[in-house]
Amino acid sequence: MSHFKPFVLIPSYNTGSLLEATVKEVLASTLWPVCVVVDGSTDDSEKAIVDLAAKESRLVVLIKDENEGKGAAVRTGLLESGSSGFTHVLVMDADGQHPAKEINRFIKCAADHPEAMILGQPVFDSDVPWERLYGRKLSVWLVFCEVGGSAIGDPLYGFRVYPIKSLLAVMEKPGRSNRYDFDPEVAVRLNWRGVPALKVAAPVRYVSEELGGVSHFHYFRDNLRFVCLHARLLVQAPFRWLKRGAAQKELNTDE
Repeated sequence: MSHFKPFVLIPSYNTGSLLEATVKEVLASTLWPVCVVVDGSTDDSEKAIVDLAAKESRLVVLIKDENEGKGAAVRTGLLESGSSGFTHVLVMDADGQHPAKEINRFIKCAADHPEAMILGQPVFDSDVPWERLYGRKLSVWLVFCEVGGSAIGDPLYGFRVYPIKSLLAVMEKPGRSNRYDFDPEVAVRLNWRGVPALKVAAPVRYVSEELGGVSHFHYFRDNLRFVCLHARLLVQAPFRWLKRGAAQKELNTDE
């Protein structure tokens, strides 16, 4: 790809003072443009970064009136940035879990492999809650079954770089990948679409409540959403494999 133009996208919902700290760390760590999508926050966390954007030309802040979820916020950021010629997007969380110092390394990897999605693989510290560490193993196994292998690895770690055109294509269906289902679903559907994946290790930090950390994961509602997601993907998987295999066979025949 002769034209490579990435930007950093940070969806945020009620992340308090962590949002400002994260954005400042990102701006200090990289020279790429940064877009923050405030997804209907009610904690006034956007005020500090709106003021920051007035002074920092690389920072754009988009504010949504209603909370619709991470995937919907990502879609908003991509569509609003569509006329700027961006080709790739690095998506990261707003609460300090993802390492801003790794942004340039991930984007360099995407520049070297522009056709691929760059998937962060979490390196956990001792502060990781045990229920998150072991609970995510089920998601890893389910995605292994859905893509027929370990191409994706950890499907829940959201520190990633995507080719924008391919990402929008798999998010095109209304209602798809809007909330916590965003990270695993788009990775699986991009794999089915034939987008290669490069797995890159990166640290993950869990911020305690004492330091402002907050989780918006609703145990029953969001686990039910995951169950429904993986039920759909498991049913569709065999047909997707056949379709992908047929396309590859046709490509080999043409060659």
